[in-house]
Amino acid sequence: MWKQIIKGAGNVLFYASIITVAVLFIITKAGGGEPAILGHHLKVVLSGSMEPAFKTGSVIAVKPVTETQTYQAGDVITFTNKDSELVTHRIESISSPGVFVTKGDNNDAIDREPVRQENINAVYSGITIPWLGYVITFMQSQWGPIMLLILPGVVLLGHAVITAWMAVRELERKVQTKQTKNQTETVQEEKQWV
Repeated sequence: MWKQIIKGAGNVLFYASIITVAVLFIITKAGGGEPAILGHHLKVVLSGSMEPAFKTGSVIAVKPVTETQTYQAGDVITFTNKDSELVTHRIESISSPGVFVTKGDNNDAIDREPVRQENINAVYSGITIPWLGYVITFMQSQWGPIMLLILPGVVLLGHAVITAWMAVRELERKVQTKQTKNQTETVQEEKQWV
């Protein structure tokens, strides 16, 4: 009985988590925003400039900056560069108040352009999830949303097929057990008449 309860609870949690992730992803995409959990924005690491701290394809959690935010050398920040691209690098030094020299951990040289404080969007919060970025990047592709809708259906269908197959096997086992029992009783009755 406990096995059935645990299995049922596991199934409920599994499907609830699939539905929750799908709904959150769709709501975030529809709203034009970026995924956020408990006030942390999730960013996909697209290059190896910060390896080994952040591997390509990882997801990092960053905390949006506040007006009173202060920075120091060693902080990892996400900023908008002159090409309007988001970059996450470490502050190497402070060249003047509100102006920072940055560098990727895996880069040989500092970044060409200093970063002004008003271009800093977020600060790394210390949370990294390896490989998840590949999944998010795929989900943002043309086929991602389609798979997001199809995959839960395939999982549900697979679960239904496995459950039905197991039920059929159980019925066959019961029928075979009953037939064996009947044959045994018949043999015993024949022995009594002999």
